[in-house]
Amino acid sequence: MELVISLRPAPAIARLPDPQIRKLYPQMRWRILESTFIGYATFYFVRNNLPVVSKEMGQALGYGKAQIGDMLALTAIAYGIGKFLMGAWSDRSNPRYFMPAGLLLTALCNFAFGAVSSYPLHLALWTLNGLVQGMGWGPCGRSLGHWYSVRERGTIFAFWNIAHNVGGGLTGLIAAYSTAWMGWRSAFYVPGVLAILCAVYLVLRLRDTPQSVGLPPVEEYRNDYPGKPDRETELGTRDLLINYVLKNKYLWVFAAANFFVYIARYSMLDWGPTYLKEVKHASLENGGLSTAIFEFAGIFSTILMGWLSDKTGGRRGMISLVCMVPVFLAFGGILYTPPGMLWLDLTLFGIVGFFVYPPVMLLGVTGLDFSSKKAVGTAAGFIGLFGYLGRTVQGKGLGTLAERYGWNAALYAILASTFAGILLLGLTWKLKPRNVQVTVS
Repeated sequence: MELVISLRPAPAIARLPDPQIRKLYPQMRWRILESTFIGYATFYFVRNNLPVVSKEMGQALGYGKAQIGDMLALTAIAYGIGKFLMGAWSDRSNPRYFMPAGLLLTALCNFAFGAVSSYPLHLALWTLNGLVQGMGWGPCGRSLGHWYSVRERGTIFAFWNIAHNVGGGLTGLIAAYSTAWMGWRSAFYVPGVLAILCAVYLVLRLRDTPQSVGLPPVEEYRNDYPGKPDRETELGTRDLLINYVLKNKYLWVFAAANFFVYIARYSMLDWGPTYLKEVKHASLENGGLSTAIFEFAGIFSTILMGWLSDKTGGRRGMISLVCMVPVFLAFGGILYTPPGMLWLDLTLFGIVGFFVYPPVMLLGVTGLDFSSKKAVGTAAGFIGLFGYLGRTVQGKGLGTLAERYGWNAALYAILASTFAGILLLGLTWKLKPRNVQVTVS
């Protein structure tokens, strides 16, 4: 009962004197950005570790590519569903406890996964892991939406979004070197321990809304809406799901585009290390290095494109489309690069990572742009659900294509999906958040 109560949104407290507000607000904004950044990066340690060691685990336990593909596919759909459902729950929860609870649950899944050798158990545990992983993005979106205003949203979310790259890149190194030193099971034990430590850190550092610590709403602090009453209402489930999401035609377009963007993103994360080992004769360490290069390459570009999307009036779709064109070209380069030129393959991995992460970030921000900060978890979860449906398709589809028809067939499928994403993003070229922004008073 105590846990259920603590997950509810923190109530507003008496407003602090103005001198304290001016001193505390900048400190708390940085504190929220810092803690959500580190917390979300840690979620990657216990989510993206499987692809890095899937070949070694498969060899040890006799799993084929189709079986690994089933594991990735079920995990992806579970994460998509979890991101939507947990996102809706997070909109009505306190991030200070909601996010650490997710880390603890996913750490337990990792410990159990590393301890067993049964395929049905591995399938069930990694699917459950995908579901509770959905507790990561929602509280971050709620926190940033309450502490940072619409005028700075693209830049701030862009900076925060490199948590994906830092977490994903470190995961490749942690999982690969843990496996090389202690065996494939350690690739799940070590991240699990790190997740538990981070959960404790979040409870100590993270807080809910500005009002819950005696501060005014961010719109008043940033003068985005002068004269707006100091009142905010938490939305009910029906408003969140129906009025702010399912009836919102803009979110449907962004969600459909996200389906194909995620195929492009996760094709190289889920299958890139295995592809390089089997086709380009890369070592285990170089396979892990490819993940790090892919992730770290997106850091600068995500910040740059987030800032640029603010400068273009919030045209996130336009910026996303521009980024997906070089992603398409880089995949073509990977397809035709001959074995023995690993440096070029790694360079092309970096190009894909450089350009695919801005759309990943920007399409998530549209969930806040085109709904409300009170519905950000639900809206972003809806867009994310379509993204992870895309990951589900590629997780199963690419593994099957590679096993039956070879890796070239899988690469052609990735190219087709990337092109489809470009076409859908074309429909969002002129969309700006101010045209449809919904506010809550």
